[in-house]
Amino acid sequence: MNLDPKQWQIGLVGYGEVGRILAEDLRQQGVKVSAYDVKLDLGQGAALREHAAAHGVSLAATHAELAKGADLIVSAVTASQAVPVAQACAPAVKKGTWFLDFNSASPGAKQRAAKLIDGAGAHYVEGAVMTSVPPYRIKVPLLLGGGSAKALEPLLNTLGFDAKVASDQLGIASATKMCRSVMIKGLEAMVIESFTTARAYGVEDALIASLHETFPGIAWQRQAAYFFQRVIEHGRRRSEEVREVAETVREIGLTPWSAEGTAERQAFIADLADEGVFGERGSPTFARSADWRDEADRILAVARSKT
Repeated sequence: MNLDPKQWQIGLVGYGEVGRILAEDLRQQGVKVSAYDVKLDLGQGAALREHAAAHGVSLAATHAELAKGADLIVSAVTASQAVPVAQACAPAVKKGTWFLDFNSASPGAKQRAAKLIDGAGAHYVEGAVMTSVPPYRIKVPLLLGGGSAKALEPLLNTLGFDAKVASDQLGIASATKMCRSVMIKGLEAMVIESFTTARAYGVEDALIASLHETFPGIAWQRQAAYFFQRVIEHGRRRSEEVREVAETVREIGLTPWSAEGTAERQAFIADLADEGVFGERGSPTFARSADWRDEADRILAVARSKT
């Protein structure tokens, strides 16, 4: 393998928001990028094909086609697909290839994926993305884990990543991310539930005043608008991630009451978004209201129509 990572062929499995951002930032450096996404096979790939053509990204027809040509594979799919992607790539992956698992999966899932990739002669490294990708883009804080993490760290950073080894023990980086998600994704779900209920009772101003008194460092109006926006837009992916969070909690013997409730709330909002409650997905106004009250009113209209 070429020792200069900027001469690599990088394969992206998953060409959603994260995959497209990585593709753009890598292509700006002249790095060769290919991508595969199951949506290309489901008749939903027109926008993906347009993006790939605009940025010089080659599209593979299968996991195997992408894997056999890649020096570094980045798996950035929904949490439930982390192990299936590793399973699909393993038979075709080249010996010595790096496999960076970006997915928000439980430590147990990461360990199962690692067995598949390492067993094929490639190098599996878990990656835990520690905050929202869009503001940071390729420089989003990234924790690495596993026996090959230390060797991959400087190569990723040469490509513009902000990667840091968390542990040579597989699962530590993911556990850190999962524990954080209990809080962050849970806070999103709680804000939507609390603020929508407050809106229904007409006490939202009193609620926000009380929260500001207790947590003066948070601009609750703006934070609520952001939480509503992100869950409406990405609730499906978030609900799958939090189900992995629940599995992480379950793996150590605790019942994940909070995580399970968060997953249900995120999935509920995702269902409403799919039904068009918040407008047409992909339109410029979708999930872009500056006032969370607009979105809460739409949720309440649905709730009231069912009573």
